[in-house]
Amino acid sequence: MFKNIINFIQKTYKNKGFIPLHEPKFIGNEKKYLNECIDSTFVSSIGKFVDEFERKIANYTGAKYAVAISNGTSALHIALLLANVKSNDEVITQPLTFIATCNAISYCGAKPIFIDVDKETMGLSPVALNEFLEKNTLVKNNQCINNKTGKVIKACVPMHTFGHPCRIDKIKDICDKYNIFLIEDSAESVGSLYKNKHTGTFGKIGVMSFNGNKIITSGGGGCIVTDDEVLAKKAKHLTTTAKVPHEWKSSHDLIGYNYRMPNLNAALLVAQFENLDIFVLKKRELANIYKDFFNKTDYSFFTESVNSKSNYWLNSIIFENKQIRDEFLTETNLQGVMTRPIWTLMNKLPMFEDAECGDLLNAEWLEERVVNIPSSVIL
Repeated sequence: MFKNIINFIQKTYKNKGFIPLHEPKFIGNEKKYLNECIDSTFVSSIGKFVDEFERKIANYTGAKYAVAISNGTSALHIALLLANVKSNDEVITQPLTFIATCNAISYCGAKPIFIDVDKETMGLSPVALNEFLEKNTLVKNNQCINNKTGKVIKACVPMHTFGHPCRIDKIKDICDKYNIFLIEDSAESVGSLYKNKHTGTFGKIGVMSFNGNKIITSGGGGCIVTDDEVLAKKAKHLTTTAKVPHEWKSSHDLIGYNYRMPNLNAALLVAQFENLDIFVLKKRELANIYKDFFNKTDYSFFTESVNSKSNYWLNSIIFENKQIRDEFLTETNLQGVMTRPIWTLMNKLPMFEDAECGDLLNAEWLEERVVNIPSSVIL
């Protein structure tokens, strides 16, 4: 039933064997920098590659500051702590997201509120967000209070799903109006632009991931970007176990976290970063190849929305219904072409099934129909 699609993907990748969903490409100075790092003996959280990466990613995105962190989930956790999210606070996010977003909220003892996404972006809907806040909250003493629970809604964490920017400028305006701290989950959208501005730089904090399956990788890694010097300094302090600087004394002034990115990982990441523009270009070329092909089929290829320039981290197709989706998933994976459904909605997981939700019609529609197809860079 899907033989033409399988054959096309195999032809595109020039591979009749197993085709992964997304694998990293090491085409530059990765081994050179790793060897240099090993020779220096600075393989932990102190070293020149950590500092170099922070400078480069800040300059690339246009953010004033960047803090390299051990992984994207830890970066989300620190971002929420910087937003002063505490036990019994609430955080708005989308149900269509990777589990890390909600895990980080839970680490703070807070509760998620799930608001619907836009079909056009698969990211948080500013219309749904505004409707929820207008109907269910009031601003008192510069805090957004949930009328139903009486709790403070401290932060909002939209995600740029699969690299596609959500309507983040509208979301920012709404968060500013309601005094809600905006954290962009840009884990998947490194290199993506919205209205010619990098994702991750609209909110007070942006969070990125450099996991092994991302567009560039440090094996495991993440970072925070911000224009706020105070937040940047506190992020660096918290992620280095809140150690008080001293020539020889070991002392700490807060509950801190061992979350800094090791220099060894940063060495790999600096080399990867040198080819980021090439990777984005090649991924956009692949997306156009897929788009042209699927335009001649009965299935819809998901494309970037207006005002967006997506990195197309994971390419997606949309099926008519769940039954056809599942048939496609079964057949492609049996033939060695790795495909995956979109995540189970967070509000359906046992940990979050009691969370407050808005109307989630779009998220539920997408959950039943979206499939990711092989998206590795082709050089």
